[in-house]
Amino acid sequence: MPLKRISLVIAIVFLFAKANAQMRESTLGIGVELGFPMASFGDDARYGLGGSLLYQQPMAEHLNLTVNVGYLRFNGNQTFGNLRYRQSFLPVKAGVRYFVGSYLYGGAEIGAILPATSGESTAFAYGPNLGLEVPVSDKGSIDVGLRFERWSRANGS
Repeated sequence: MPLKRISLVIAIVFLFAKANAQMRESTLGIGVELGFPMASFGDDARYGLGGSLLYQQPMAEHLNLTVNVGYLRFNGNQTFGNLRYRQSFLPVKAGVRYFVGSYLYGGAEIGAILPATSGESTAFAYGPNLGLEVPVSDKGSIDVGLRFERWSRANGS
C-alpha cells in the first residue's frame, strides 16, 4: 500500500488582477502559500512556504474552472549534524470553485506534485478548499482560503 502524505495548505492571500469587475471575466492571481505537513510527512518537515499563480475561468454563473501552479518549499528538523530537512515541490493542479454567496466559495482541486529536486517521485494530489474572495477595487480582490490536500505516491515513499 502506498504511503499517503497529507498536507494542510493555507492559501493566505491571493491578489487578483482582473480584466474588469465582472465575475464573468477570467482572472489571474498571485498568492502566498503556507503549508503544515501532517502524518509521516510531518516527522521530517515542520512547515512549507511558497507562492502560486491561480487562473480562474468562469464556466457558469457561480462556477469557475481553476488552474493553480506554484512552488512550495518545506523546511524541517535537523537530520544530520547541522543539516536540516529541505524539500521543494512544484504543484500543478486543476479544479473548480463554486461561489455560494457574493464572496464565499467552496471547491476542489486535483493534480500532480512534481519534486523540484532529484530523488523524489511525482505525487498525486487532491483536496477540498473553502475561502472568501473580497473585492478591494474595480480590478482587484483579496482571496483568503483554507485547503486540505492529500498527497499520494505509487512508490510508497
